[in-house]
Amino acid sequence: MLPAACEQIYTKSPQTRVKIEIGQVSQQLRRLESNQTSMERHHVHPELLKRRVRVLVVGCGGNGSAVAAGLPYLHQALLAYGHPQGLNVTLLDPDVISPTNCVRQPFSQSEIGLYKSVVLANRLNLFWGLNWEGIPERLDPKRRLDGVDIVIGCVDTRKARAAIAKCAEDWSEVDYWLDLGNNADSGQFVLGEPLNRRNRRHKLRLRTVSELFPEATQADLDGDGLPSCSAAEALDRQEPFVNPTLANHALALLARLFRYGTISYHGAFVSLSSLSSAQALRVDPKYWQRLRTKPRRSRIQKYDAAGSAEAPARTEHS
Repeated sequence: MLPAACEQIYTKSPQTRVKIEIGQVSQQLRRLESNQTSMERHHVHPELLKRRVRVLVVGCGGNGSAVAAGLPYLHQALLAYGHPQGLNVTLLDPDVISPTNCVRQPFSQSEIGLYKSVVLANRLNLFWGLNWEGIPERLDPKRRLDGVDIVIGCVDTRKARAAIAKCAEDWSEVDYWLDLGNNADSGQFVLGEPLNRRNRRHKLRLRTVSELFPEATQADLDGDGLPSCSAAEALDRQEPFVNPTLANHALALLARLFRYGTISYHGAFVSLSSLSSAQALRVDPKYWQRLRTKPRRSRIQKYDAAGSAEAPARTEHS
C-alpha cells in the first residue's frame, strides 16, 4: 500500500501529476544552480585567448611523454573552439632514452641513446605537421622563464620541482604552473598561478603545489633518485597506466579552462585502485588554508602515502 502522500498524488489528474513532477525538477535545478553559484571560480587570463599560448613541458619521462602526446589534441581542440593560434610547445629534458624507458614510456629500442625531448618533438612534428621544439637541457634555476605562458612540470625529484618554482616566481611572467606527480598507482596534478610580476597577491589566486605542499620542493626529502635497473623494477615502481591517466586528467582541466573560460577546481588527486578514484582540488581559499596549516609531519606522511585525498603523491620515477 502506498503512503497517504503518494495516494493523494496518484489520485489526482494526469495534468496535476505532471505539474507536480515539473515543480519538483525545477526545485532541484534551483538548488543545483545555487550550489554552483556559491562555489568560487577561476577565470582564464584573457590575453591567452587572443594569441598563441606558449607552453614549456619540463621533463619527458612517464608523465612528460604522456602530456606531450596529448598536447596536440588540446592544440587542435583550441583551434576548433575558435582560438586564433593554439599552442606552441617546447619540451625540455636532458636525459637520453634507456632500455628500461622502453617498458612504460613511448620509446623504442631503436631510439636508445637519443634525447627524449628531441625524439618526442620530432615525432609530434612529423605526425601533426607542427613546429614544436625539443631541447636536451636541464632547467636552470638561475634563469627566468621568459616567453612562457604555461609551464607543465613533469619532474621526478623535489629538487627539480623547486627549480621550476624558482624560475616561475618572483620576476617571471608565467601565467600558470601545472604540476604533475605520482607514485605506483596514484598521483596528483595542481594548476597554480605563481606569485610573480603577472600574478599578484589575491584571495582567489590559484595556489601552486609548492605553496599548498611545501614538502614537494624540499630536496632533502628526495629518495635515492636511482633509475630502475630492470623492466620488472620499473613496473614495480609504477603501474603501466598511471602516467597517461594522470596526464589526461590534467589536460582535460586545461581544455575546460580554455573552452569555458572558467573552472571551479584546479587539480585533483587520482588513484587507480578504485573506479571512483578522483577527488577535486577546489578553488577555495578556506580549503587551501586547511591544507597549509596541517602539522608538517602529518603533511609529509600524507604526501608520501599517495592514497590520501588531501595531499599529493610522491613524484614519478623517470
